Amino acid sequence: MQKSFSYAFRGIGDALKSEPNLRIHFMFSFLTILLAVYLKFTWIEFAILTLTIFLVIILEFVNTIIEKLSDITHPEQSEKIRFIKDMSAATVLMAAVCSIIVGLILFLPKLW
Repeated sequence: MQKSFSYAFRGIGDALKSEPNLRIHFMFSFLTILLAVYLKFTWIEFAILTLTIFLVIILEFVNTIIEKLSDITHPEQSEKIRFIKDMSAATVLMAAVCSIIVGLILFLPKLW
């Protein structure tokens, strides 16, 4: 089991090194959590915020996996692979938009 954790952490590290969008997600997540602490979010608000943050990051990981597997299995240009990659990227975009909406719902009342 200990090796499983080390593999998982290595995967996170590899993804952070190779994926600029993931680094951006992590940076904004950290800043968002700091602001939530400063604004004294309730446990429920923190739970909603945490789920939203993890949803975006998890989908960014899945998007990266799909892109890497697509590149390995079809290194040549393919309309079907382009479609798959675009749909995967759209999934992350939709989650990011959702996270912005959730963030506005959680933060605006505290900032006003």
